[in-house]
Amino acid sequence: MNRQQDPDRSDLGRRQLFLGAAVVAGGAVVAGCTSNEPQDVGTDNRAESAPKPAADEPGKPVTIGFSAPAADHGWIAAITANADSQAKSYSEVTLEKVEATNDIAKQIAAVETLINKKVDALVILPNDGKQLTAVAQKATDAGIPVINLDRIFDTPLSYRCWIGGDNYGMGVAAANFIVERLEADGTSNPVIAEIAGIDSLPLTQERSQGFKDALAKAGLEVKNRVAADFTVPGGQRVTSNLLQAAPKIDAIWNHDDDQGIGVLAAIDQANRDEFFMVGGAGSTDMMERIKADDTVVKCTVTYNPSMASSAVSLARLVAQGKGMSDLVENEIPKMITLASATITKENVDDYLELGFRS
Repeated sequence: MNRQQDPDRSDLGRRQLFLGAAVVAGGAVVAGCTSNEPQDVGTDNRAESAPKPAADEPGKPVTIGFSAPAADHGWIAAITANADSQAKSYSEVTLEKVEATNDIAKQIAAVETLINKKVDALVILPNDGKQLTAVAQKATDAGIPVINLDRIFDTPLSYRCWIGGDNYGMGVAAANFIVERLEADGTSNPVIAEIAGIDSLPLTQERSQGFKDALAKAGLEVKNRVAADFTVPGGQRVTSNLLQAAPKIDAIWNHDDDQGIGVLAAIDQANRDEFFMVGGAGSTDMMERIKADDTVVKCTVTYNPSMASSAVSLARLVAQGKGMSDLVENEIPKMITLASATITKENVDDYLELGFRS
């Protein structure tokens, strides 16, 4: 969510090579070149380090603790399903899940249970990053690496790696599609509407800011804006109010495909179709509508719950002391921000298998 954190500035994973001295690399001391004899031209005098363990090969058995909010939302349900599926793909991984809950105190207690069980790594999607920071720090202090999923903790000291979606990038991607489509249609002075999620959440604020900034770059702005609550009833309610307040609309961006079910219900009820709509998150429901091309939905921008699968993979790697196979560094990165893809009728088949049901 709030990803504008200082990057990791530690020296882990950086090799320092000194001729005439010993080299410390990955904890092993390697003798440097101390001879005064001339070296052969073309000889590589760099210290050699042992190859890092292969990321895709089974390693030591590890238990990964997992905690997430209750699955009362299609995206959250997909988070847990993806984590389960990914863990089962590794023969040496056991996923230790605690009861999903939307109660902050209960989630803290559940994570403490995993700490007491001395799991090898933790994957935590907190209900609230700020309020779960202390327990994440407790795990880190106990020597348990924490993979912080999506909603970020208050300090980088409390997690080994953060992975999540690009909320600001979602807004930019939605705006770019709308701008290009309006220009292609020759629409002048367009009325652009926005149906946000929960306004008090940083993720909603970031999505709106990205949308606003990208529209401003094209000389456009949001004319009508409402905020829902990421639920179907909330989406339907605020969209009904929006349609009554705006007799003409050219384009709408709805932040969340789950609440989009309610948004579309309100649009159908009002019998409005003079505009096109962009969704948010990449649900299977919206992608099927995009493919059929029989509703106002022409695009959705991703915030894919597959990030939970990647979080489990990262927890496995760090617990086994492995890095990412395509990177030179011995350790996994500190932060990973996933790109927000733009899904249209032309490329929807490439993304359908990654979707989730609302």
